[in-house]
Amino acid sequence: MSVRMRHTSSHTANRRSHHALTGLRMGKCEKCGSQKLAHTMCQTCGSYKGRVVVDVLAKGAKREKKRKAEAK
Repeated sequence: MSVRMRHTSSHTANRRSHHALTGLRMGKCEKCGSQKLAHTMCQTCGSYKGRVVVDVLAKGAKREKKRKAEAK
């Protein structure tokens, strides 16, 4: 069977014009001023909407302690 109504390449391109990827929405952290994703906590200071959600310093200390234990 042959194709009766073939779509032209311009029709295909018009349909695919909405498939483009958009960039990440970055914002500035209110506490430390570093770049962060919108609606997520800051990776450097651990705050979200002005309050501390995760204690990043304690997490870093825990990682270092674990690394030292594994190295022995």
